[in-house]
Amino acid sequence: MSLQAEPIFDVPELTAQIARAAFPKGNIYVQLRDELGSLYEDKLFAELYAHDGQPAISPWRLALVTMVQFAENLPDRQAADAVRSRIDLKYLLGMELTDPGFDYSVLCEFRARLVAGDVVSLLLDHLLEVVKEKGLLKGRGQQRTDSTHILAAVRDLSRLELVGKTLLHALNNLAVVSPQWLKAVAPVDWLERYNKRWEEYQLPKTKGKRYELGAQVGQDGFFLLQAIYAAESPTWLLEIPAVQTLRQVWIQNFYEEEGQLHWRLAGNIPPAAKSICSPFDTQARYSIKRQTEWVGYKVHLTESCGAEEPHLITHVITTAATEQDTEVVDDLHATLAEKELTPGEHLVDMGYSDSYSLVNAYQKYDIEMVVPMRTDHSWQQRAGQGYGLYHFHIDWEAQQATCPQGKASASWVSGHDTKGNPRVEVMFNTSDCAPCQARSLCTKSKRKRRKITIRPQEQADLLQSVRAAQQTEDFWSRYATRAGVEGTISQAVVALNMRRSRYRGLTKTHLQHVATAVAINIKRLRDWWNEHPFSKTKSSRFALLMAT
Repeated sequence: MSLQAEPIFDVPELTAQIARAAFPKGNIYVQLRDELGSLYEDKLFAELYAHDGQPAISPWRLALVTMVQFAENLPDRQAADAVRSRIDLKYLLGMELTDPGFDYSVLCEFRARLVAGDVVSLLLDHLLEVVKEKGLLKGRGQQRTDSTHILAAVRDLSRLELVGKTLLHALNNLAVVSPQWLKAVAPVDWLERYNKRWEEYQLPKTKGKRYELGAQVGQDGFFLLQAIYAAESPTWLLEIPAVQTLRQVWIQNFYEEEGQLHWRLAGNIPPAAKSICSPFDTQARYSIKRQTEWVGYKVHLTESCGAEEPHLITHVITTAATEQDTEVVDDLHATLAEKELTPGEHLVDMGYSDSYSLVNAYQKYDIEMVVPMRTDHSWQQRAGQGYGLYHFHIDWEAQQATCPQGKASASWVSGHDTKGNPRVEVMFNTSDCAPCQARSLCTKSKRKRRKITIRPQEQADLLQSVRAAQQTEDFWSRYATRAGVEGTISQAVVALNMRRSRYRGLTKTHLQHVATAVAINIKRLRDWWNEHPFSKTKSSRFALLMAT
C-alpha cells in the first residue's frame, strides 16, 4: 500500500456541532482535538509505506485510534466499530458523520508497520514533542522511574510440555511449507503420537513414565533435526523459525551420550536468561522477584513529577524478565538526553542503585540520582561486629590501603567486575594477617589474609556522600516523591490491563507499553487542562482517625 499524504482539515461543521451538543461538559477526545489538533501527521510515517500502490488509510488517524484502543481496552473489531458509531471519535479524527471508517484489519497492519520500521516509540515521542511546544513539559526537573513484571501471552509449561509443544509446532509448520518432504521423512508411528494438540494427551502421572515419554519425544525431535540437516534436504528448511526453535530447545534440554538422548539435569541447563520457555514466544523468560514468579518481560516507566507540570510518562523501556534494573539506567539517561528531557533529579528505588550509574549520570548528564544505596552485605555487617570496608583507610595517590590494625596492603590491582565496571582489588600480606589477634574480626579466608574490593575513587567518594545524605531528613523528604510512580504502575496494570501482554515477542510487547503510556498521558493532560488536582497518597481509615 502507498501513502498519499493529505492535508489535515478542520473538523467538519456538522460533526463539530453534534459533538458539542452531545458533550456539553466536554469529552477527553474532543478536548484533545481542540488543544493539540490532529496530534500526528502522515509525514511522520512516510518511510513505512511504499511510493505506489493502493492508497492506505491515513496513518495519523490509525495512530490516534491505536491510542484510543489502549485507553479503553478495545480489540481491533470494537475499535473500528467505535470509529463508525461514536461522535467523539469522528470529532477526534476529523471525519464526516457519514464516513464509514475502515476495516478493522488495517489496525493490525499499522502496528506491523511500526514494528517492522522500528519506530514503535514514535507514538510517545511525538506526543512529548507537541506537549513540549505547548510549554507543558521540559527538562532539568524531577523524574521518577519504576518497573513491574509483564506476563507473556503464553501458558506456563513444564519441561515435558515444552519439548512436546515445540516438536508439534515444528511438525505443523513443516506440514504447511514442505508437506511432501515431511511425509517422506516422518515415521508412520508418529501419526499416533502427534496427531492432536499436546493439551489433549493424558500425560503419565509417575515420574518414571514422564521421563520415558520425554526421552521418546527427544529422540523423535533429534531424528527430525538430523533429517532437516541432511545434505539431501532443502537448505531453506533451516531458515524456518519453528525449526530454529526446535534446535535451540533440544540443545537446552537434551544431550547425547553413546547414541542415546538424555534429559539435562539441574546444574547442566542454561541460565534463565537464555532458556526458551515457550515455542510460541521465544523471547519470553522465566524470572522470580521476591515471591513473584513469572514468564514474560519487564517494563520500566519514567515520568515527570514536578509540582507545576502534568505528570507525564517520558520514556518506556521493555526488557527481558531476567534483566536487572541497574542495566537500563545508562540507556534511559541517554534516551532522555536525546529527547531534551534530561532530569535534574532522578528518583528511583534501590533496585536501580549502582555506583557506576550514579557517577555516569552525574558526569555525562549532570543528573543527581536520588536513590537509597544498597547496604553492605558483608558478614561483618550482618554480624554487627568486625572490620568492614569502611574501617580501612584508602590512600588513593599512593594506591595503598591501611587496615584498622595499622598494616599496609601488599598489592593494588585495577580490573573490572563481571559487568565490565572498573574496580580495584587490594590484598594484604599473609605475614601480617595470620598472626593478627583481630583476624577473626576481619577475615575467614583459608589463606589467612584479608582482601578488599573497592570502586575507583570518584565512585567511592560519591557513594560515601550519598550514604551520608541518607542519614538526613531532607533526603527522605525528597525521596518520598518517588512513591508517586507506584500509582502510575497501578493505573497501567489495573485500569489499562498492562500486566499481560496482548502480543508475542519483545518488540510487539513494547508497542503495547508505548501505546499504554500514550493513553495515560492523554488522560493526564485532560486532568491538567480541567485543573483537576493531583491525587493524594491514600491513607488507611485508622491513620486518618488517629491524625484528627
